[in-house]
Amino acid sequence: MTSTARVHWLGAGLSSGPGIRRLAAQTTTKQRLPLTLWNRTVDKARQVLAGMTTSADVRAYDLPTLKAALAKGDIVVSMLPAPMHPEIARVCLDAGAHLVTTSYISDAMRALDGEAKGKGLCLVNESGLDPGLDHMLAHKLVAEYRASSGYDARNRLSFRSYCGGFPKLANDFRYKFSWSPLGVLRALRSPARALKEGAVREVPRVWEAIERFTVDGPSGKESFEAYPNRDSMPYVEEYGFDKAWPLETFVRGTLRLGGWSAAWRDIFAKVGALSDEALAALADELWRAHQYGEDEPDRVVLYVGLSATRPDGSTAFDRAYVMDEAGNAERSAMGALVSLPATFAVDDLRAGRTAPGVHGAPSDAATIARWFEALARDGARVRVVDAR
Repeated sequence: MTSTARVHWLGAGLSSGPGIRRLAAQTTTKQRLPLTLWNRTVDKARQVLAGMTTSADVRAYDLPTLKAALAKGDIVVSMLPAPMHPEIARVCLDAGAHLVTTSYISDAMRALDGEAKGKGLCLVNESGLDPGLDHMLAHKLVAEYRASSGYDARNRLSFRSYCGGFPKLANDFRYKFSWSPLGVLRALRSPARALKEGAVREVPRVWEAIERFTVDGPSGKESFEAYPNRDSMPYVEEYGFDKAWPLETFVRGTLRLGGWSAAWRDIFAKVGALSDEALAALADELWRAHQYGEDEPDRVVLYVGLSATRPDGSTAFDRAYVMDEAGNAERSAMGALVSLPATFAVDDLRAGRTAPGVHGAPSDAATIARWFEALARDGARVRVVDAR
């Protein structure tokens, strides 16, 4: 990767600011990172750079204009909606550019793996919070369990990974929106699968599977509401669980403040029966009523935990990683934990550390350690909670 390779950052919404500013700061250092910020509204993008000394330039986004601007070896970071990423990836492959996203790998993206490898290009996905940091902590836990003195292939295992964002100062609605509520509403009416009590459970309505979940945070124990999200089961293999290990619980899900299900009861009653058009109208209504105010602080809690129980019922291993970050007037917690990892993916691409092809979140110990060390330097820390 040459030092002249330009980074093209697409999207300047609430989840992008900290990452943009981290890269923009490098444009005037010895790294001299060439950076272009693309956004539908140019003025909004310029606001993200307010108060900075930077040589980054800002341009109005549309895909043909981006395509014309790309050069071989450039890096595109897309914070645009996930359905747009395969088309952006196509443009990158045609131009000889690399791509970074914070979204799950879609089937359409995965299908580009062979072409990307053939062209020596990297399509890096899941470089955000969830998916991203959660995956990395899961890989870290499984590796630590394998290396622990309590490891035994006969141990019964329980794994939980929960992530949630909500206002730092809880409101009556127990939630606020950082971006359009439509994605949240669609996720609510999407079925989920998870392993509970040793059996795979199909969850057609996730709000019917809400359970209380206690997180041991920096201020003590706090009770949340949690529910499964998407299909957890493919991640059993992805996280490196041995097929022979007895699994009792395996769930990836969403965390909400206590009282959320009661506050959203009327929405649950509506969301399953609404047409797509009516769902969009409800999303607009919720956006007007419950979006974050200017400089209003948010909060993000990420919990990833693994426990192992011996055949005699004693605890062999019990460890969790917890991140509990609060935003402030300067930046949102969600924005930092989503966009900063994307910049670490850019760092790795510029350093030539990433192999060609389609990738998800890093799983090797060295990269995981490097990314979390970079997060810590930026003030975002992960706590380890061991069983006492």
